[in-house]
Amino acid sequence: MDLFEPLSSIIQGYLPAEQIERVKRAFVVARDAHEGQFRSSGEPYITHPVAVACIIAEMKLDHEAVMAALLHDVIEDTPYTEEQLAEEFGASVAEIVQGVSKLDKLKFRTRQEAQVENFRKMILAMTKDVRVVLIKLSDRTHNMRTLGALRPDKRLRIAKETLEIYTPLAHRLGMESLKNELEDLCFKAMYPYRYEVIKRSVETARGNLQEMILRISAEIKARLDEVGMKCRVYGKERPLYYLYQKIREKTQHFNSILDIYSFRVVVESVDNCYRVLGQMHSLYKPLPFQVKDYIAVPKTNGYQSLHTSMIGPRGVPVDVLIRTEEMDQMARLGVAAHWGYQDHVSTSVQVRTQQWLKSIVEMQQSAGNSAEFIENVKSDLFSSDIYVFTPKGRIVQLPANATAVDFAYALHTDIGDRCIGAVVDHNPYPLSQPLQSGQTIEIQTAETIRLNALWLNFVVTAKARSCIRSTLKRQQRDSAVSLGKRQLLLSLNSQNFEQIDPLVKQNLLDELKLASFDDLLAEIGLGNQISGVVAQRLSGQRLEIDTDGNPENNQPLAIQGVDSSLISFAKCCLPVPGDEIIAYISSGKGLSIHHIGCRNVQDYAQDQRHYMPVSWEIAKEKSVEFDAEIWIDILNQQGVLADITTAVAKMKSNILSIQSEARAGGVYQVKMLISVKDKTHLDAILHKLSYLVGVVKAVRSV
Repeated sequence: MDLFEPLSSIIQGYLPAEQIERVKRAFVVARDAHEGQFRSSGEPYITHPVAVACIIAEMKLDHEAVMAALLHDVIEDTPYTEEQLAEEFGASVAEIVQGVSKLDKLKFRTRQEAQVENFRKMILAMTKDVRVVLIKLSDRTHNMRTLGALRPDKRLRIAKETLEIYTPLAHRLGMESLKNELEDLCFKAMYPYRYEVIKRSVETARGNLQEMILRISAEIKARLDEVGMKCRVYGKERPLYYLYQKIREKTQHFNSILDIYSFRVVVESVDNCYRVLGQMHSLYKPLPFQVKDYIAVPKTNGYQSLHTSMIGPRGVPVDVLIRTEEMDQMARLGVAAHWGYQDHVSTSVQVRTQQWLKSIVEMQQSAGNSAEFIENVKSDLFSSDIYVFTPKGRIVQLPANATAVDFAYALHTDIGDRCIGAVVDHNPYPLSQPLQSGQTIEIQTAETIRLNALWLNFVVTAKARSCIRSTLKRQQRDSAVSLGKRQLLLSLNSQNFEQIDPLVKQNLLDELKLASFDDLLAEIGLGNQISGVVAQRLSGQRLEIDTDGNPENNQPLAIQGVDSSLISFAKCCLPVPGDEIIAYISSGKGLSIHHIGCRNVQDYAQDQRHYMPVSWEIAKEKSVEFDAEIWIDILNQQGVLADITTAVAKMKSNILSIQSEARAGGVYQVKMLISVKDKTHLDAILHKLSYLVGVVKAVRSV
C-alpha cells in the first residue's frame, strides 16, 4: 500500500473515514487490474491512476470522483467491465469511468476521425457529469508531466493535441492553474530551447529585482493597513507560455521583473474590492484605459476580479488584481471550487459552466455529424469576448468578431431565423459587420423565417451556426416533402392519398425502414426513391415498363423557375421556358432540369429510370428571369462590342458575364451570359444581334 500513501495523505484532510475505505478498495481493484502493466518510463502502471487521483483530491472533489480517477483506465486497459464497476462502486462511478474511457474498441478510418469521436464522447459525457472532464484534464496533466519517456514525435503530437483541445477546455471551465501548467508543459515539449531561454531570463530578472517586488508588496499592504482594510497580498509570475506568446506578438519586453509579475490583493467583500481600487490609484498613477471590471461583468468562464495597471516606483509597471477570497479560489480551481460543500450556492463559474453545457446539448441535437459538432464546440472554446446591450439595457456577452446575426441568435433562435436587419446605436448596421463592445443593438425581424445560408460565411458563435444549419435542413426537408408529394400524386394520377390502402402504405414504409409517410415523400423529393416505382407499389399494380416510346403517355410535372430549393436548372444547358425539357432525378439533390438536347441527358432514350417528364407551368405574368448563354462571332472592328451590349440592353435583357477569345481568320468569339424571360425572348435577341454590322453569327450555347 506504499503507492497509496501520497493519495491517502491528501484525502485524510477532507474525506470521512468510511469514504476513505471505499477509495482504498478502488485502489486495490485498480492495482490488481493493472498488475503486470508498466508505463513507458518503466514504472508500474498503477502510479498513473494514483497521480491522477491526487490531482483530483487536491481540488477537494468528492470520493466518487477520486475513485473514478483511480479506476479511469480499468475498462479501457483490462478485462473489467462497466457492469462490474457499477456493481462494486455504484452506477455513478461506472458512468464517470465510461465517460473518460477512449473508443479504442471501435474501428475508425483515420486517426483524426478517432480523435473527433473521442472528443465528442468526452464532451457529451461531460454534459451529464462535469467530473468526467475534470478527471480527463487531470489524466492529461499527469501524462504531460511524464512526457519525457516517450519518442520525440509522440511527445510533439500529444503536446499539440493538448494545446488545441485540453487547455481551452480548462480555460472554459475557469481552471486557470491547470490551464497554465498544461500550456507550460506543452511549450516545453514543443519548443524546449525557447522554453529554456525564457525560463533563464525570468530567473535572472527575479534574482536582480527581488528587492523591488518586496518593496511594492510592502507599500500596498501598508497603504491598506492605514485605512483599516483587512487583506492578503501576494505576487505571481506570469506563465512562460503566456510570455512566449507576448514576445511573438512583440508586445512584451523584459525591461524589468514587473513586466512578468503581477500582484493579487484578496479582501473580504465585493465592496472592499472597489475601495482597494481607489487606494491603489492614490498610491500609484493609473494608466489610461487599463482598468477592467470583471466583477460587474464576469468573463465567459465566470472569472471575476478587478484589474488595474499603474506606474510604480522608478517608473516600473505595476499590475494589480483585486478580488475576494471566493473569487480567488474560483480563479484557481474554476468549476471545481467549493465542490465539497453541499449547502453552498453555485459559484458564478459553475453557473456559467451549466449554461455552456446546456448549449452543448443543443448543439449536439442540431449538428449533422461528429465533425460539425466538434467544430462548433471548438469555436466556443477559442473565443475572447465583447459585451453589447439590448435596447432595454440587458448585457449580452459574445465572442470577438460576433455580428448582429450572432446577437440575434443569442437572444432567441426565433429572432435569429426572422432577422432582416440591425440598428446599432440608432444607425443602420450591416448584418455581416463585427460588433464592438459597448454598442446597443436592436434587431429588426420579419413575420416569417428569412434565414440566409450566406450567414454561415460570417457568423462566429456555435449557437448561430448550428441553428442556421438546423433550420436550413428543416427547410430542405419541407421542400423535399412538398416536391415528393407532387411527384407521387402525379404518378398516381390522383388529387390526394386517401384511396391508398393504409396496410399497403405501412408495409412499404416497413420495407424501406422509414418512420412516416412524410419520410417517404422526402425520399422521393430528394431523388432517393423514384415516384413511378413507389406509385406502382402503393396502387398494388405491377410495374409496367414503357415499350411504345411515346412520351405523350406520360403526364408531365409542371414547374416554374422558383418553385423549390430541390428543383435546379442545369448549368450545362441552361434551359428556359419554351424549351423541351427533361428532369434528371439526382440522389439527395432533387430534380435537375435539362434541355432535351443537352449532351448530359443523351442516355435518356436507353435508360429512363432516373428521368422524369416535366413541362413549363403556364404563367400569366413572366416575372421570373432565366440565364442563357450565347456565342457571338464578330469581326475585329471598332465599336462592334459596344453595339452588341447596346442591343442587348434595348431588348430588356441584362448581361451577367462576358468574355472573348481569338479564333482563326481574324474572328473573335464572344461568350455572353444574359437574362431572358423565355425562348421567344432569347430568339428575338439572337435575331437582333445577327443583323448588327460586324457580327458574323449569333447562336445559343446548348
